[in-house]
Amino acid sequence: MTGKMKNIDTSEILKLEDQVEYQAGQVVSKTLVQNGAVSLTLFAFEKDEEISTHASGGDALVTVLEGTGRFTIDGVPFIVQSGESIVMPANIPHAVYGEERFKMLLTVIF
Repeated sequence: MTGKMKNIDTSEILKLEDQVEYQAGQVVSKTLVQNGAVSLTLFAFEKDEEISTHASGGDALVTVLEGTGRFTIDGVPFIVQSGESIVMPANIPHAVYGEERFKMLLTVIF
């Protein structure tokens, strides 16, 4: 690996959902890029696991890679399934919950 990406192979075809594994009773994350402008992180949520309500200093684009997650943004729940995306705006409270096992790519733009 070289450049600004980390924890992921370069110059090869890959499936993002294969780059992070489920672990019983946990939310697993794998950071691919993190700097002052952007953050790219893969997540694997077991069913019923969650990240509690918080806010981010950047706009957060989520793409669900596998399964189904519930994203609560400013108190409003959204069910997002594999192949779908949602934006969680900067400085707005949000939470993420595993309706079932699911994986997502989180892109935050600061």
